[in-house]
Amino acid sequence: MRLFNIRTVWRRAALYAGGAAALVAGCASPDSDDTLLLSRSPAPGRVTGRTSPISPTAGRLQPGNTGVQQAAFQNPAPSAVPGPSTPSAPSALEDFLRLAVEQNPRLAKANLAIDAARGRHLQAGLYPNPDVAVNWDELGDRSSPDRLGILTAPRISQTIVTGHKLTLAQAVAAREVDQATLELLGERFAVVGSVRGAFYEAFTLQQRAEILAEVVKLADDAWGIGKTLLDNKQIARLDLIQLEVERERFRAELQSARRELPGAYRRLAAVAGQNALVPEAVKATFDNLPNYDAEVVRQAVLEYHPQARSARVGVERAQAAVRRAEVEPIPNLTVSAGYVRQFENRSHDGSVGVSLPVPMWNRNQGNIRAARAELGMAIQNVGQTENELAARVATAYQAYAAARERAEAYRKELIPRAEETYQLSLTAFKGGQFEYLRVIQAQRAIAEARVEYNRSLGEAWKAAAELSGLLMEESWPAPISAPVPAPAVAPASASAPAPSKPGAGPVQMPPEVSKFP
Repeated sequence: MRLFNIRTVWRRAALYAGGAAALVAGCASPDSDDTLLLSRSPAPGRVTGRTSPISPTAGRLQPGNTGVQQAAFQNPAPSAVPGPSTPSAPSALEDFLRLAVEQNPRLAKANLAIDAARGRHLQAGLYPNPDVAVNWDELGDRSSPDRLGILTAPRISQTIVTGHKLTLAQAVAAREVDQATLELLGERFAVVGSVRGAFYEAFTLQQRAEILAEVVKLADDAWGIGKTLLDNKQIARLDLIQLEVERERFRAELQSARRELPGAYRRLAAVAGQNALVPEAVKATFDNLPNYDAEVVRQAVLEYHPQARSARVGVERAQAAVRRAEVEPIPNLTVSAGYVRQFENRSHDGSVGVSLPVPMWNRNQGNIRAARAELGMAIQNVGQTENELAARVATAYQAYAAARERAEAYRKELIPRAEETYQLSLTAFKGGQFEYLRVIQAQRAIAEARVEYNRSLGEAWKAAAELSGLLMEESWPAPISAPVPAPAVAPASASAPAPSKPGAGPVQMPPEVSKFP
């Protein structure tokens, strides 16, 4: 009889334990609310406009007007990530920008950070899960006929969150979504500005190589003419050596530019996010350099730049964090209820309970103090961010203004005067007043001015590209209304003069002199 009772006890214990396990498994089934919430979560938002308002609830930038390119990023599943491809190398600025906003890993990473922030925002508002417990007391009690004691199955308890803690926690997380969205916007235009700067850096070097090739040709022609003059004893050996030194110097600069050019192309491709695409050349023009005003740029950047806006959103986030910390001491209620089966007297009973912590010693004092300190840090971070942005604007504008003024001086003053000097020296040479070396020096002055003009234009465009990124300009530069002709530079004639007899006077130049393309 005793053995039978023990077996009965364990059979019934196994039966009730199996039922409780099935109940717990049912609560954790795949069709729970968490799974439904995840399956219904909206697709990631798109960031296109540069001054679009931020939604305080969802933290998404609303689509705005776009220019040359669109920044729409969808987050593919890991299995949908495309493999390496080998498309044709782009050559225009718009092609590189389109490639950058579509495939640059920096932007994809920033977009995934938005998804992570949205996940934390979702999690912050979820209610605590209920607890399910099975208690079996007084097993083997001899006073019980079957020695089964008291079974409480199930006992369910639920925590009731008070003080609007979930709402305040979601407010903190919503500000984080806003900051992540602004981070994506900032990354987008940082990439766009970098691509523009790298593009015009490569284009400047490309133009420099072309100009230096023409200069080397001029130096070769000048040396050939100088050799003829030396053979006719019209110049000294020292003059020819000077021509050789100038020719070798220009050749060295040309070789240096040609060796730097592939690196500039590779850097442009890497900045665009596709380091395997190495363009053979880029197509652009130096016409229509944007016109910026220092104070207008500074005010616009401080008002609309994503870093400045993110710093101000950080203050709101810190304020919400302080409010969340202040309500933490409000006790949460835990209510419980359960079914009780007493095998001793074979009764069916129930149990209910309410519990809450008493905030006697821990009133969240430390976290409140830390949250208030972080609020002060966020306020100071606004000023720090604005100062850093103002410094970046000042540095970029300083380089832009100086290079633009220098380029204008070459275009309006130095190159025209060098051309005039060349024409006057050529006319005087034809009249027998000057030696031919004076003509060569005037030609060299035009070539060097053209090289420096190219350098100044490249620096101005590179600085303007950085300013365009700070200003978040979509369409840049503005459409060209009418092409601005580049200043012409007169080179030396490609044909060498006919040798003269010793003592017959200066060598005569050809009557026609072609213009520099």
